[in-house]
This record gives sequence, C-alpha cells and structure tokens, in this order.
Amino acid sequence: MSVTTGEFGHRVTVQTLTEKKRKREPIVSLTAYDYATARLADEAGVDLILVGDSLAQVVLGYDTTLPVTMDEMLHHTRAVRRAVRHALLVVDMPFGSYHTGVSNTVENAVRFDKEGGAEAVKIEGGTARVPIIRHIIATEIPVIGHIGLTPQSVHRMGGYKVQGKTVEAIDALLADAVALDAAGVSALVLEGIPREVAARISREVATPTIGIGAGPDCDGQILVFHDLAGLAFNPPAKFVRRYCNAGELISEAIHSYRDDVRSHAFPADAHSYHLPRETQSHMRGNESNDSHGDAEATPVTGPKQAKS
Repeated sequence: MSVTTGEFGHRVTVQTLTEKKRKREPIVSLTAYDYATARLADEAGVDLILVGDSLAQVVLGYDTTLPVTMDEMLHHTRAVRRAVRHALLVVDMPFGSYHTGVSNTVENAVRFDKEGGAEAVKIEGGTARVPIIRHIIATEIPVIGHIGLTPQSVHRMGGYKVQGKTVEAIDALLADAVALDAAGVSALVLEGIPREVAARISREVATPTIGIGAGPDCDGQILVFHDLAGLAFNPPAKFVRRYCNAGELISEAIHSYRDDVRSHAFPADAHSYHLPRETQSHMRGNESNDSHGDAEATPVTGPKQAKS
C-alpha cells in the first residue's frame, strides 16, 4: 500500500528525465551539498540535484575526490534531502564504496536510499561496471552512469584530461555508453569529452545524457554549484560559466563586519534588546538603594585629635 501527496505529481523522477529527452527539453542539473544551496537550487526549478563527491574538494578542502567517505557523503545527502521538494535527488557513490564486491556495493547503495533519502546513485565507469549496476538496479535503486573524464580515475588518467580524442578512445566511449544504456541506467553523465563525441553518444543511446564539459548537444547539463557561483578557489575549467562572484561578495561582507566590530560600529543600539520600561525603572531603583546602603555602611571618621 502506498500513500501519495498532492505534491507528488510535480516531483521529478527518472521517468521525467526520459520524457524530457523524448520531448527534447533540456535537463537542468546542479550539485548541492547542504540545506541552503539545495533549497536555492530546488526553488529555482532545477530538475536534478547531485550530491557530488566533488564536495571533497569544494567543501572539505581535499585535492581530489578520492578521500571522501560513505559517512561524509551520507551526512551531506541527508542535509540536501531536507531541502529538496521538487528535483530528483542523486548522490555519488564515493571511491571505494563500489569496488570491493557486489554485496558491499549493494549495501552502500541501499544506505544512500534508506538513510540518505537519495532517489538514485551515480557510479563512474563503463562496461566494467555493468555487473554491479545490474545488481543495484535489481534492488529497485536507479543508477546514473558516468563516463569520459571520471575524477575517481585521476591517477590512472594522469590528471584531469579531456578523454575520447583518438579513434580508439572514441570507440571505447561509444561501447561504454551502449553497454550502460543496455544495463538500464536512468541517465548518463558525459564529462570532459569532445562535443562531437558527446553528440554522437546522445543520438545513439536511449538514456538521457547530461554533459559537463561535453558541449551543448547533450540532453542536459550539470555544473558544480561552487563553480557556477564563483565560490571555488581554483581557476575555473574551460567549460565553466560563472554566473556570479559570490566569493567576492561574501569576502567584502566579512571585511565590512570585521571593520565594524573593531570600530565599535556593530552592534549598534538598533541591534540590541531592551528591558521593558517597568523593569528598567525597578532596576534603577534597586541600584539607587544599593548605593545609599553602601554610603550608610561606610563609617565616617573625623580628624584625629592631637594629644595634649
């Protein structure tokens, strides 16, 4: 038996993504890692919100995505879940969470669904990931694929480099895309590959493609929130468009706050709470009585008389 609410029909589901591809309506995706940013993204009408393992870099300060743990990903997924009412909530399975056997992989995917409230998990890799993807889907958890530049493979790739630039590499990407499509992924992230390759993949697979550094011909796009908002400390990649410089705005605000505190300009009386007038009068009366009592208690001594 299931119970639905009036809002349920307006929520984005994996079926929504497929329908958007059929209608050629672009899928808008964005990462989020906390309640505030997730709420802003959701209320703006973003279709898919990803709790990406990129939080390792933009939130936790690591150099790569590799160190982030299951517990850390779950912590942030729960926060995002509390904010999201409309978008499809997807979470990255972090490095190591799907590399040590089918049983452990499925258990971790179930945790994201059951404990984190995620509606799909994302896994990096191509044909080699098909067996574990099928097992996860068999537990009724949708899977998003991810091929091309896969950040968890940074050491094998020798850095964050554009993939699919040779005929052999293009053929391998096409084979991966077809295999993942046949395995039943609900969408496929294409990262850091030439526009022409992404366009061909998007035409040849039924599953919706979501690009990041893959050109405008994918079925949707995704950016990291901190890149979009100008909150990243590193120079942006070529594919990033910064829509504002929130980092500069926040920095200016903090500097102004620092200066106001040091100059006693903040807090002002307008930022202070006050006692009711009756209580103030009572306190003034008590202070007056206390001062009189102190005066009475102090012995008064005159000048010493000279000895005769």
